[in-house]
Amino acid sequence: MTSHLFALCFDANEPVRLARFWAGVLGWEMADDEIAILPNDDTGFRIRFAPTEEPKAGPNQTHFDLTSNLEPQQVIVERALGLGARHIDVGQLPEEGHVVLADPEGNEFCVIEAGNNFLADCGFIGALSSDGTQEVGYFWSKALDWPLVWDQDEETAIRSPHGGPKITWGGPPVSPKLGKNRLHFDLAPPAGGDQQAEVDRLISLGAKRIDIGQGDVDWVVMADPDGNEFCVLAPQHSATPSAKG
Repeated sequence: MTSHLFALCFDANEPVRLARFWAGVLGWEMADDEIAILPNDDTGFRIRFAPTEEPKAGPNQTHFDLTSNLEPQQVIVERALGLGARHIDVGQLPEEGHVVLADPEGNEFCVIEAGNNFLADCGFIGALSSDGTQEVGYFWSKALDWPLVWDQDEETAIRSPHGGPKITWGGPPVSPKLGKNRLHFDLAPPAGGDQQAEVDRLISLGAKRIDIGQGDVDWVVMADPDGNEFCVLAPQHSATPSAKG
C-alpha cells in the first residue's frame, strides 16, 4: 500500500488566526491536538498550520478552487470577506466568472462560479489548483495511487478514488520557484508501514530527499520532480482524519 495524503500544511505567521479563518470559510472543526482543522465531508485530509517567521514571497504554487455547488458564490465571497479575506488582482479578466481572494496572510484562493463542468461533482473544495508540469502530475498520480482524471495539452489532474478535491497542474509555462513553498503535502505511510521503504519508493518515482534545516525530526523532507517540498511522516501518523457531521 502507498502513503495517503494526511494533511495540506500552510506555513503561517499567525497559525491560530489562519486556522480560524479557514475553519470559518470551510465550516470545519478545529483539531484538539494541533493547530489544524478537520474535514466534515469527503475531503480526506486535514489542513495544518505550521508557524514560520518568513514572509510570503510571490504567488503560491497551489491554491484552493472553492465551488459554488453547495452555496451561492456571493454568499461564499461575503463570508470570506467578513472573516478577513480581501479581493486581489492576479490578472483575471472582467468576463471571467470566478472571484479571486486572498486570506489574511495573502494566500490566494478562488471562488468558482456555479455551473463549472470540471468541478461539477466536487464538494466545497473543488480543487487544489497547482502550477506544475505534466511530469509532476504523473508523479503524484503514482505517489498517491490516485488515477489521472485529466491529461490533455500537458495539463493534468488526479483525484482520490474515494472522492474529494481534484489536484490539478496547469502545465507550461511554470513560474519559477521563489524559495520554500508556502503550502506543502504531508504524507503518512499506511498503518504498520515502513517510512524508509516509502521514501525509497518515492525516490524511485522521481522524488529526492532535501534539507531545509529541519534538524533531527521523525519526518523526512523531500521534493517532487518540480522541486516542491513535501514530508513523509512517521508511521504513527497513519490514521486518516474522520469526517464529522
